[in-house]
Amino acid sequence: MIDKQILKDNYRKHFGAEEPRFFTASGRINIIGEHTDYNGGFVLPGAVDKAITMAILPNGTNYVNLVSLDYDGAALFFEIGGPQPKEQWASYFYGVIEEMRQRGATVGGFNAVFGGDVPLGAGMSSSAALESCIGTALNALFNLGFSKEELAKIGQMTEHHYIGVRCGIMDQFASIFGQKGKVVRLDCRSLEYQLVPFNPKGIEIVLIDTMVKHTLASSEYNVRRAQCEEGVAVIKKYRPEVELLRDVTMEELEAHRAEIDPVSFKRCAFVINENKRLMAACAAMEKDDFEEVGRQIYAAHEGLSKEYGVSCEELDFIVGIAHKHPEVLGARMMGGGFGGCVIALVREEGVADYIADVKKQYQEKFNKDPRVIEVEISDGAREC
Repeated sequence: MIDKQILKDNYRKHFGAEEPRFFTASGRINIIGEHTDYNGGFVLPGAVDKAITMAILPNGTNYVNLVSLDYDGAALFFEIGGPQPKEQWASYFYGVIEEMRQRGATVGGFNAVFGGDVPLGAGMSSSAALESCIGTALNALFNLGFSKEELAKIGQMTEHHYIGVRCGIMDQFASIFGQKGKVVRLDCRSLEYQLVPFNPKGIEIVLIDTMVKHTLASSEYNVRRAQCEEGVAVIKKYRPEVELLRDVTMEELEAHRAEIDPVSFKRCAFVINENKRLMAACAAMEKDDFEEVGRQIYAAHEGLSKEYGVSCEELDFIVGIAHKHPEVLGARMMGGGFGGCVIALVREEGVADYIADVKKQYQEKFNKDPRVIEVEISDGAREC
């Protein structure tokens, strides 16, 4: 989390000596369950100790004045109810405000300085952290009375309507509901959830960032969603009650294979099997069988790469190295894909060797250094 004193100093520099309030919201990791959320499936994310933090106060006007430390102190203002800003980072603020207003809330103007340490482009959902931070702050500052679930939905709809990414709700839900030492088993259809203890003894979470920015992720994300919906539409002709891929079995999909585009079939098969893998991983976690959890994680990457088509050479390369290290229980790409991070579960005694081997081979292969990100499961959105 960014130092609050830095935020306070910048707030006073731009907006005067009044004491701001501080809010923070976390990025997230996801143990398993990728690209299942917008298909009504299951996910297993956790909030982490990398977050977006904000110094903020109402200003008694109808204008929002922003300073972004992540964009070299870029400053911008816009009028509530006016045109959407051209800058994407400001559009997150605009979108959250508009979604709240559409739900009947009265949001006043405010001054805010924000920044964070969620690695951008690493698949850790810095955008959801920002939306969750904004929503939590405005909810408190203007006494709006939104529930945590409503704040997660507001963040999701901000992505849909103002950013152009038809994301599921996993990222925002994890950022808001996360708790230290626990992962969130979330049913993305009903939004029922369970906070599951996650403290595997002698095992660390290792994130290795390929440093490949997933520039294709947003556009291809929407393509994958449409491909899944194509499969659902075929099944729906025979079972009208089917609304989401979550409702489709592998047997049903196979029975109608001839009616589904071959690529769309592969996408749908991945999602159905990924839900099965998540359930198997959760059952294994209850028995502290993290070797089985690791096997399911490896299988998830194989599906993401070969069936869902959202991996890339760099991600596959790092996972390939993991297979050669017995102390790595499981590794896979994490996030939207086409770049970003590999998440691995590694026995403590093997962490240093795995990281050193990845760094050496990655540099030799791609002539650049990967970034190792240390994370701990942490609390979600809150005033701090």
